[in-house]
Amino acid sequence: MTGPAIPQFSADAMQPPTDVNDDGRAIANDECLASESGTMTLEAIVDLTGEFEHLNELVMLHIKKAGGLNCIDDYFTAVTPILDLLEVEIRVRYAPGMTKKQMKLFIQDWIDSEIALLR
Repeated sequence: MTGPAIPQFSADAMQPPTDVNDDGRAIANDECLASESGTMTLEAIVDLTGEFEHLNELVMLHIKKAGGLNCIDDYFTAVTPILDLLEVEIRVRYAPGMTKKQMKLFIQDWIDSEIALLR
């Protein structure tokens, strides 16, 4: 997964929490992302937005639809394209000044639409 850096969340931009992630951690609605000079892993973005369990649901549906797993390579064969597509979605939809909540919502929407396609 290469390409332009995904901006980091800025500790300086944090406001008092006004919402909670799916895992119960507080987030602020207006908590802005940092400038484009920082980088952040896809794992960190999914963690900060509280979408790991939701993403796991999508992965498990892909695996089920593929007939299950026979070896660890099957897992990576199923997961890698999903993560690549999510990364592209983030790169396309990210805009400077975007909040954590905005990012959470579009990641959530993307996962929901992918799940709908599988059902």
